[in-house]
Amino acid sequence: MSDPVSGLLTALDLTDTHARTSEDIFTGPSQPQPLGRVFGGQVLAQSLVAAMRTISKDRFVHSMHGYFLRPGDAEQPITFSVDRIHDGRSFSTRRTQAYQNGLPILSMIASFQSDDEGLDHQFEMPTGLPEPESLPSAAETLAGVDHPIAENWASARAFDMRHIPSPVYFTVEGEHVPHQAVWLKAKSALPDDENLHRAALAYASDYSILEPIMRGHGVAWGTPGLKAASLDHAMWFHRFGRVDEWMLYVQESPTAVGGRGLSLGRIYSRDGVLLASVAQEGMVRVPSR
Repeated sequence: MSDPVSGLLTALDLTDTHARTSEDIFTGPSQPQPLGRVFGGQVLAQSLVAAMRTISKDRFVHSMHGYFLRPGDAEQPITFSVDRIHDGRSFSTRRTQAYQNGLPILSMIASFQSDDEGLDHQFEMPTGLPEPESLPSAAETLAGVDHPIAENWASARAFDMRHIPSPVYFTVEGEHVPHQAVWLKAKSALPDDENLHRAALAYASDYSILEPIMRGHGVAWGTPGLKAASLDHAMWFHRFGRVDEWMLYVQESPTAVGGRGLSLGRIYSRDGVLLASVAQEGMVRVPSR
């Protein structure tokens, strides 16, 4: 689609098949991708939307834990089955399985809670970082690059992303350190639906979370022979924030070993409210390393 945000909204607008076994069944489209594999953030967000469809409106997701089991085919739709594991006084738990060709490509458990009073604190947002308006967008950085992946990242993604200190598309500039920050926001306004914004946040959280591993070793996305894939993804939703306003995604990798790396992230609103925390382990393999 010419409007990437419209494409995102279409992908997250799952169809209720009205089929019932012991589970709720939904279907959703896959977004086209240059390499033909489903974007992990897409299937994460869709799995979360499927679970949300079975939850009462007064409960909101506070955590999700997913495992990527197989590569998805971006040319095929995805079927989602939701198991209503538990509904308690304050919490509800759902398990979503995403299928293609009868095989699971992702398995996720999510927990939901009604609003409640309690202790409240947070890590403060880092200070002294460049404002997003002072940094180049992916579209500006990748302008004129004649490659399908570069063209997709420049124009087909629903989110504007601006790296601090600089992106790792072709080279890793400066000191090779296992941490970075990224400003991001949706390229146009989203509807006033809090669950939709939470699902879109899960979607965007998968874009760059493996990059601190790569940056620490001087590995850019364009490194010949690089193989990178998400293995699992955990996310905790602390406070609500709109994804069509600037957010700061602070990322670091505490370790990499055995062809795997771990990345941790915190997502803040522009005014410093901690919205979510993220953890992902990914496969990162580079020839001769």
